[in-house]
Amino acid sequence: MLKATRDIRKVALWLGHADIRTTEIYLRVDPSEKLEAVEAVMPLGLRRGRFKAPDALITSLFQPV
Repeated sequence: MLKATRDIRKVALWLGHADIRTTEIYLRVDPSEKLEAVEAVMPLGLRRGRFKAPDALITSLFQPV
C-alpha cells in the first residue's frame, strides 16, 4: 500500500494505527525476514506457490443451481 500511495499516513489509517510511529515499526522489517518467519511456523505439508483449482471444482462453479 505504501508503494501505491507513497503516503505513510494513508497506510496508518488503513491499518488503524493511531500513531504513524506504529506504522514505521512495520516498515523497518525486511520483507524477506517476514517471509522466513512465516515459513518457520508453516506446517510441513504446505508449500509456497500458486493455487490451481481442480477441473472438477471449476466445472461445478459454472453449473446451474
